[in-house]
Amino acid sequence: MSQIEAIFFDLDGTLTDPKVGITRCIRHALRALGVTPPDADDLTWCIGPPLLESFKSMLGDDALAAVALQHFRARFSEIGLYENRLYDGVPEALGRLSGRGTTLYVATSKPQVYAEQIVEHFGLAACFEGVFGPTLQGDRVRKTDLLRWALRETAVKAEAAAMVGDRSHDMVGATDNGMRTVGVLYGYGSREELEASGAELLINNPGKFVEIPNAWPYAGRSHTTRSG
Repeated sequence: MSQIEAIFFDLDGTLTDPKVGITRCIRHALRALGVTPPDADDLTWCIGPPLLESFKSMLGDDALAAVALQHFRARFSEIGLYENRLYDGVPEALGRLSGRGTTLYVATSKPQVYAEQIVEHFGLAACFEGVFGPTLQGDRVRKTDLLRWALRETAVKAEAAAMVGDRSHDMVGATDNGMRTVGVLYGYGSREELEASGAELLINNPGKFVEIPNAWPYAGRSHTTRSG
């Protein structure tokens, strides 16, 4: 089995907690359409997956969902992307990983233009060799397509790469591309969701990022590394 040489990280629910910004922008978008929005805590299922699909599910109308996404982005691009915080230990763990020679990337369902701003805002740009996300027009919005493109652009071999994320689409996208899968238990997906979607390794906190390059031979079964 190839050694893990490159790690791709999801952004929302993995490196940062975006709940305040995302839920406020969703509620803003729904109000703009005359729809009474759910409470913020009832919108956390929207964190991670492609947002247009979440709006379609809420509104039951593709055209309305597209308009809602425009309202969301109007607020998010100016305010919402900064209503966000790093999970404790993320900068330190990324610094240790990159210092040991592991190549790091971001691979997120958030539009790339926003993801790049967030990475820069939190001072993490030096840790990553690249940030990969969909276009604002929706190209590469599926994690499978996004990771296929990222692997091709970076010339990273899938068998030497791991995907770290908190939701099922992170695990499925990585598996579809032959990558190793790491689920985080502090984000917005449950243990059950992650295990059912193919997580080979589960970690409880960002401090455990440093163990990923040497985590296998746990491939093929879920294994949790616990906090010290």
